[in-house]
Amino acid sequence: MAEPGSETDIPRIQKCVAVFWPSFLTAGIATILFFAVFDPKEMLGCAGLPGLSRIGAYSIGFFFFWVVSSGSCALALYFAKPCPSLRRREGHDGPAS
Repeated sequence: MAEPGSETDIPRIQKCVAVFWPSFLTAGIATILFFAVFDPKEMLGCAGLPGLSRIGAYSIGFFFFWVVSSGSCALALYFAKPCPSLRRREGHDGPAS
């Protein structure tokens, strides 16, 4: 049986939601702010994709921001858990005095 506070206490779906939901919200805000400043039609012309619509540019931008912010959230979740060597040294009873 898993010890209280171990990584196995948190279901995988909850970890996924903890990564993808805040990154989804962040991507939406980043997309709004980015395209409020930059015109997608001008950017598509510079990128060599003049046939792509504005909605296509917004979609690509949103998914790009979502991937970047998902990576950031996943790293934050990964680095939030304690190191195994610290758990062994402290004996799972809290910080050593």
